[in-house]
Amino acid sequence: MIVVAGEALIDLVPAPRGGSPEEELPALLPRRGGGPYNTAIALGRLGSAVAFCSRLSRDTFGTALLDGLHAAGVEATLVQRGDEPTTLAVADISPGGSAGYGFYADGTADRLFTVPEALPDAVRALSFGTCSLVLEPGATAYETLLRREAGRGLFTALDPNVRPALIPDPAAYRARFRSWLPYVTLLKLSEEDARWLAGAEESCGAGDGDGSVVESAVREWLAAGPAAVVLTRGGDGLTVWTEGGSAVSVPAVRGPVVDTIGAGDTVNAALLHRLHGHDALSRAALTTLGTDDWRDILTFAARAAALTCARAGAEPPWASELTR
Repeated sequence: MIVVAGEALIDLVPAPRGGSPEEELPALLPRRGGGPYNTAIALGRLGSAVAFCSRLSRDTFGTALLDGLHAAGVEATLVQRGDEPTTLAVADISPGGSAGYGFYADGTADRLFTVPEALPDAVRALSFGTCSLVLEPGATAYETLLRREAGRGLFTALDPNVRPALIPDPAAYRARFRSWLPYVTLLKLSEEDARWLAGAEESCGAGDGDGSVVESAVREWLAAGPAAVVLTRGGDGLTVWTEGGSAVSVPAVRGPVVDTIGAGDTVNAALLHRLHGHDALSRAALTTLGTDDWRDILTFAARAAALTCARAGAEPPWASELTR
Protein backbone atom coordinates (compact mmCIF):
# COMPACT_ATOMS: atom_id res chain seq x y z
CA MET A 1 0.00 0.00 0.00
CA ILE A 2 1.02 3.60 -0.71
CA VAL A 3 -0.05 6.30 1.77
CA VAL A 4 -0.42 9.88 0.58
CA ALA A 5 -0.30 12.49 3.35
CA GLY A 6 -1.36 16.10 2.96
CA GLU A 7 -4.18 18.51 2.28
CA ALA A 8 -7.45 18.13 0.43
CA LEU A 9 -9.25 21.28 -0.66
CA ILE A 10 -11.73 22.67 -3.14
CA ASP A 11 -10.43 24.37 -6.29
CA LEU A 12 -12.72 27.12 -7.58
CA VAL A 13 -12.08 26.99 -11.33
CA PRO A 14 -13.36 29.71 -13.73
CA ALA A 15 -16.10 28.44 -16.03
CA PRO A 16 -15.80 29.14 -19.77
CA ARG A 17 -17.04 32.63 -20.58
CA GLY A 18 -20.35 32.75 -22.43
CA GLY A 19 -19.47 35.87 -24.38
CA SER A 20 -22.36 37.94 -23.05
CA PRO A 21 -21.41 41.60 -22.53
CA GLU A 22 -23.29 41.51 -19.21
CA GLU A 23 -21.06 38.68 -17.99
CA GLU A 24 -18.31 40.68 -16.33
CA LEU A 25 -16.90 37.82 -14.24
CA PRO A 26 -16.80 34.07 -14.90
CA ALA A 27 -18.64 31.68 -12.63
CA LEU A 28 -16.39 29.66 -10.31
CA LEU A 29 -16.96 25.91 -10.45
CA PRO A 30 -15.99 23.84 -7.37
CA ARG A 31 -13.64 20.95 -8.08
CA ARG A 32 -12.03 18.50 -5.66
CA GLY A 33 -8.32 19.25 -5.32
CA GLY A 34 -5.16 19.66 -3.29
CA GLY A 35 -1.85 18.18 -4.45
CA PRO A 36 -1.77 15.18 -2.09
CA TYR A 37 -5.50 14.53 -2.60
CA ASN A 38 -5.06 14.54 -6.38
CA THR A 39 -2.11 12.18 -6.04
CA ALA A 40 -4.15 9.75 -3.96
CA ILE A 41 -7.07 9.88 -6.43
CA ALA A 42 -4.70 9.28 -9.35
CA LEU A 43 -3.10 6.30 -7.62
CA GLY A 44 -6.52 4.82 -6.93
CA ARG A 45 -7.60 5.27 -10.54
CA LEU A 46 -4.39 3.64 -11.76
CA GLY A 47 -5.16 0.61 -9.63
CA SER A 48 -2.65 1.02 -6.80
CA ALA A 49 -3.55 0.07 -3.25
CA VAL A 50 -3.56 3.54 -1.66
CA ALA A 51 -4.70 5.29 1.52
CA PHE A 52 -5.11 9.01 2.21
CA CYS A 53 -3.81 10.50 5.47
CA SER A 54 -5.26 13.94 6.20
CA ARG A 55 -7.95 15.89 8.06
CA LEU A 56 -11.21 16.79 6.30
CA SER A 57 -14.02 19.08 7.29
CA ARG A 58 -17.46 17.74 8.10
CA ASP A 59 -18.98 20.42 5.85
CA THR A 60 -20.48 19.76 2.41
CA PHE A 61 -17.14 20.18 0.65
CA GLY A 62 -15.38 17.85 3.08
CA THR A 63 -18.02 15.20 2.54
CA ALA A 64 -17.63 15.58 -1.22
CA LEU A 65 -13.87 15.11 -0.87
CA LEU A 66 -14.42 11.94 1.15
CA ASP A 67 -16.88 10.67 -1.47
CA GLY A 68 -14.24 11.28 -4.14
CA LEU A 69 -11.77 9.09 -2.27
CA HIS A 70 -14.27 6.27 -2.02
CA ALA A 71 -15.16 6.53 -5.73
CA ALA A 72 -11.49 6.17 -6.70
CA GLY A 73 -10.93 3.20 -4.40
CA VAL A 74 -8.78 5.14 -1.91
CA GLU A 75 -8.71 3.83 1.68
CA ALA A 76 -9.86 6.54 4.11
CA THR A 77 -9.31 5.03 7.56
CA LEU A 78 -6.40 7.47 8.15
CA VAL A 79 -8.62 10.49 7.41
CA GLN A 80 -9.40 12.64 10.47
CA ARG A 81 -12.53 14.87 10.56
CA GLY A 82 -13.18 18.30 12.03
CA ASP A 83 -15.90 20.96 12.22
CA GLU A 84 -13.72 23.70 10.68
CA PRO A 85 -14.38 24.72 7.05
CA THR A 86 -12.66 23.28 3.98
CA THR A 87 -9.72 25.16 2.45
CA LEU A 88 -10.58 26.93 -0.83
CA ALA A 89 -8.15 27.62 -3.69
CA VAL A 90 -9.24 30.07 -6.40
CA ALA A 91 -7.60 29.13 -9.70
CA ASP A 92 -6.56 31.73 -12.27
CA ILE A 93 -6.10 30.02 -15.66
CA SER A 94 -3.75 31.68 -18.17
CA PRO A 95 -4.46 31.61 -21.94
CA GLY A 96 -1.90 28.79 -22.22
CA GLY A 97 -3.69 26.69 -19.61
CA SER A 98 -1.29 27.09 -16.68
CA ALA A 99 -2.88 27.75 -13.30
CA GLY A 100 -2.10 30.16 -10.47
CA TYR A 101 -3.88 30.06 -7.12
CA GLY A 102 -5.14 32.25 -4.32
CA PHE A 103 -5.84 30.43 -1.06
CA TYR A 104 -8.44 30.81 1.67
CA ALA A 105 -6.96 28.68 4.42
CA ASP A 106 -7.28 30.48 7.75
CA GLY A 107 -8.85 28.26 10.39
CA THR A 108 -9.55 25.39 8.01
CA ALA A 109 -9.78 21.72 8.94
CA ASP A 110 -6.69 20.36 7.20
CA ARG A 111 -4.39 22.70 9.14
CA LEU A 112 -5.22 20.84 12.37
CA PHE A 113 -3.96 17.45 11.23
CA THR A 114 -2.30 15.42 13.99
CA VAL A 115 0.28 12.64 13.63
CA PRO A 116 -1.31 9.15 13.59
CA GLU A 117 0.03 6.72 16.15
CA ALA A 118 1.03 4.22 13.47
CA LEU A 119 0.59 3.45 9.79
CA PRO A 120 -0.74 0.09 8.59
CA ASP A 121 1.83 -2.71 8.37
CA ALA A 122 1.17 -3.05 4.64
CA VAL A 123 2.49 0.44 3.81
CA ARG A 124 5.43 0.40 1.39
CA ALA A 125 5.69 4.10 0.51
CA LEU A 126 4.62 7.47 1.93
CA SER A 127 4.13 10.61 -0.18
CA PHE A 128 4.07 14.28 0.94
CA GLY A 129 3.75 17.71 -0.62
CA THR A 130 2.26 21.15 -1.24
CA CYS A 131 0.44 23.43 1.23
CA SER A 132 0.38 20.85 4.00
CA LEU A 133 4.13 21.38 4.49
CA VAL A 134 3.71 25.16 4.81
CA LEU A 135 0.62 25.89 6.88
CA GLU A 136 1.05 25.44 10.63
CA PRO A 137 0.38 23.69 12.90
CA GLY A 138 -0.27 20.89 10.41
CA ALA A 139 3.07 21.40 8.65
CA THR A 140 5.01 20.36 11.74
CA ALA A 141 2.79 17.30 12.16
CA TYR A 142 3.41 16.17 8.57
CA GLU A 143 7.14 16.84 8.95
CA THR A 144 7.16 14.73 12.12
CA LEU A 145 5.45 11.90 10.24
CA LEU A 146 8.00 12.15 7.41
CA ARG A 147 10.97 11.95 9.77
CA ARG A 148 9.46 9.16 11.86
CA GLU A 149 8.61 6.89 8.93
CA ALA A 150 11.84 7.57 7.04
CA GLY A 151 13.69 6.71 10.23
CA ARG A 152 12.20 3.23 10.17
CA GLY A 153 13.26 2.73 6.55
CA LEU A 154 10.03 3.48 4.70
CA PHE A 155 10.26 4.74 1.08
CA THR A 156 9.30 8.43 1.12
CA ALA A 157 8.40 10.71 -1.78
CA LEU A 158 8.28 14.52 -1.69
CA ASP A 159 6.80 17.03 -4.13
CA PRO A 160 7.19 20.51 -2.58
CA ASN A 161 4.80 21.99 -5.21
CA VAL A 162 5.73 25.49 -4.06
CA ARG A 163 3.01 28.09 -3.57
CA PRO A 164 4.96 31.34 -2.97
CA ALA A 165 1.85 33.26 -1.92
CA LEU A 166 1.62 31.05 1.18
CA ILE A 167 5.29 31.42 2.17
CA PRO A 168 5.99 34.60 4.19
CA ASP A 169 9.72 33.84 4.68
CA PRO A 170 11.23 32.25 1.54
CA ALA A 171 14.70 31.84 3.08
CA ALA A 172 13.31 29.99 6.09
CA TYR A 173 11.22 27.72 3.87
CA ARG A 174 14.20 26.92 1.62
CA ALA A 175 16.23 25.98 4.69
CA ARG A 176 13.37 23.81 5.95
CA PHE A 177 13.12 22.12 2.55
CA ARG A 178 16.82 21.25 2.68
CA SER A 179 16.35 19.82 6.18
CA TRP A 180 13.81 17.32 4.78
CA LEU A 181 16.12 15.90 2.11
CA PRO A 182 17.97 13.36 4.30
CA TYR A 183 14.55 11.79 4.97
CA VAL A 184 13.43 11.67 1.31
CA THR A 185 13.90 8.70 -1.04
CA LEU A 186 12.37 10.24 -4.18
CA LEU A 187 12.18 14.01 -4.78
CA LYS A 188 9.92 15.16 -7.60
CA LEU A 189 9.50 18.81 -8.47
CA SER A 190 8.70 21.07 -11.39
CA GLU A 191 11.27 23.24 -13.11
CA GLU A 192 9.48 26.32 -11.72
CA ASP A 193 9.67 24.93 -8.18
CA ALA A 194 13.35 24.11 -8.64
CA ARG A 195 14.12 27.64 -9.81
CA TRP A 196 12.28 29.12 -6.81
CA LEU A 197 13.90 26.77 -4.30
CA ALA A 198 17.32 27.45 -5.82
CA GLY A 199 16.72 31.20 -5.68
CA ALA A 200 17.33 31.43 -9.43
CA GLU A 201 14.97 34.41 -9.81
CA GLU A 202 17.09 36.32 -7.32
CA SER A 203 20.51 35.22 -8.56
CA CYS A 204 19.99 35.87 -12.27
CA GLY A 205 17.53 37.42 -14.65
CA ALA A 206 14.86 35.42 -16.42
CA GLY A 207 16.47 33.18 -19.01
CA ASP A 208 19.95 34.27 -17.92
CA GLY A 209 21.57 30.94 -17.19
CA ASP A 210 18.99 29.70 -14.69
CA GLY A 211 19.06 26.26 -16.35
CA SER A 212 22.55 25.69 -15.04
CA VAL A 213 21.48 27.03 -11.64
CA VAL A 214 18.65 24.50 -11.53
CA GLU A 215 20.83 21.56 -12.55
CA SER A 216 23.45 22.52 -9.99
CA ALA A 217 20.77 22.76 -7.31
CA VAL A 218 19.27 19.39 -8.30
CA ARG A 219 22.65 17.71 -7.94
CA GLU A 220 23.16 19.42 -4.57
CA TRP A 221 19.76 18.19 -3.36
CA LEU A 222 20.52 14.70 -4.65
CA ALA A 223 23.73 14.61 -2.64
CA ALA A 224 21.77 15.62 0.50
CA GLY A 225 19.71 12.44 0.66
CA PRO A 226 17.31 11.39 -2.11
CA ALA A 227 18.17 8.36 -4.22
CA ALA A 228 16.59 10.05 -7.26
CA VAL A 229 15.31 13.49 -8.27
CA VAL A 230 12.68 13.80 -11.01
CA LEU A 231 12.25 17.19 -12.68
CA THR A 232 9.14 17.96 -14.74
CA ARG A 233 9.84 20.48 -17.51
CA GLY A 234 6.42 21.13 -19.04
CA GLY A 235 6.52 20.77 -22.80
CA ASP A 236 10.16 19.69 -22.62
CA GLY A 237 9.37 16.44 -20.82
CA LEU A 238 10.84 14.86 -17.68
CA THR A 239 14.36 14.19 -16.43
CA VAL A 240 15.59 12.02 -13.58
CA TRP A 241 18.96 12.31 -11.85
CA THR A 242 20.01 9.26 -9.87
CA GLU A 243 22.34 8.68 -6.96
CA GLY A 244 25.22 7.79 -9.28
CA GLY A 245 24.92 11.18 -10.99
CA SER A 246 23.52 9.96 -14.33
CA ALA A 247 20.50 11.61 -15.98
CA VAL A 248 17.72 10.13 -18.12
CA SER A 249 15.21 12.27 -20.04
CA VAL A 250 12.03 11.59 -21.99
CA PRO A 251 9.98 13.99 -24.12
CA ALA A 252 6.55 15.26 -23.20
CA VAL A 253 3.52 13.55 -24.76
CA ARG A 254 1.85 16.04 -27.08
CA GLY A 255 -1.88 16.62 -26.97
CA PRO A 256 -4.58 19.19 -26.30
CA VAL A 257 -4.22 21.31 -23.16
CA VAL A 258 -7.34 22.56 -21.41
CA ASP A 259 -5.44 23.40 -18.22
CA THR A 260 -2.53 22.00 -16.21
CA ILE A 261 -4.40 21.58 -12.90
CA GLY A 262 -3.37 18.30 -11.30
CA ALA A 263 -0.78 17.40 -13.97
CA GLY A 264 2.13 17.39 -11.54
CA ASP A 265 0.10 15.40 -9.01
CA THR A 266 -0.68 12.85 -11.72
CA VAL A 267 3.07 12.58 -12.38
CA ASN A 268 3.62 11.86 -8.67
CA ALA A 269 1.07 9.07 -8.74
CA ALA A 270 2.27 7.62 -12.03
CA LEU A 271 5.87 7.53 -10.80
CA LEU A 272 4.90 5.70 -7.61
CA HIS A 273 2.55 3.34 -9.45
CA ARG A 274 5.15 2.42 -12.07
CA LEU A 275 7.94 2.12 -9.50
CA HIS A 276 5.75 -0.38 -7.68
CA GLY A 277 5.41 -2.24 -10.97
CA HIS A 278 9.21 -2.43 -11.13
CA ASP A 279 9.29 -3.59 -7.48
CA ALA A 280 11.34 -0.48 -6.74
CA LEU A 281 9.62 1.07 -3.71
CA SER A 282 12.76 0.92 -1.59
CA ARG A 283 15.98 2.89 -1.63
CA ALA A 284 18.04 -0.20 -2.48
CA ALA A 285 15.79 -1.16 -5.40
CA LEU A 286 15.59 2.43 -6.69
CA THR A 287 19.37 2.59 -7.04
CA THR A 288 19.42 -0.56 -9.22
CA LEU A 289 17.07 0.81 -11.92
CA GLY A 290 18.72 1.16 -15.31
CA THR A 291 18.23 3.64 -18.15
CA ASP A 292 15.52 1.56 -19.85
CA ASP A 293 13.65 1.19 -16.55
CA TRP A 294 13.64 4.94 -15.99
CA ARG A 295 12.56 5.63 -19.58
CA ASP A 296 9.59 3.32 -19.06
CA ILE A 297 8.68 4.97 -15.73
CA LEU A 298 9.03 8.55 -17.00
CA THR A 299 7.20 7.86 -20.26
CA PHE A 300 4.29 6.35 -18.34
CA ALA A 301 4.17 9.49 -16.16
CA ALA A 302 4.29 11.76 -19.21
CA ARG A 303 1.40 9.89 -20.83
CA ALA A 304 -0.70 10.11 -17.66
CA ALA A 305 -0.01 13.85 -17.28
CA ALA A 306 -0.99 14.52 -20.90
CA LEU A 307 -4.40 12.92 -20.31
CA THR A 308 -4.93 15.08 -17.22
CA CYS A 309 -4.05 18.25 -19.15
CA ALA A 310 -6.60 17.37 -21.82
CA ARG A 311 -9.54 18.00 -19.48
CA ALA A 312 -10.63 20.72 -17.09
CA GLY A 313 -9.56 20.54 -13.45
CA ALA A 314 -7.67 17.78 -11.68
CA GLU A 315 -9.09 14.72 -13.45
CA PRO A 316 -6.32 12.09 -13.58
CA PRO A 317 -6.75 9.11 -15.91
CA TRP A 318 -8.01 5.64 -15.11
CA ALA A 319 -5.79 2.65 -15.80
CA SER A 320 -7.91 1.65 -18.79
CA GLU A 321 -7.15 4.96 -20.51
CA LEU A 322 -3.42 4.26 -20.39
CA THR A 323 -3.72 0.77 -21.83
CA ARG A 324 -5.60 1.79 -24.97
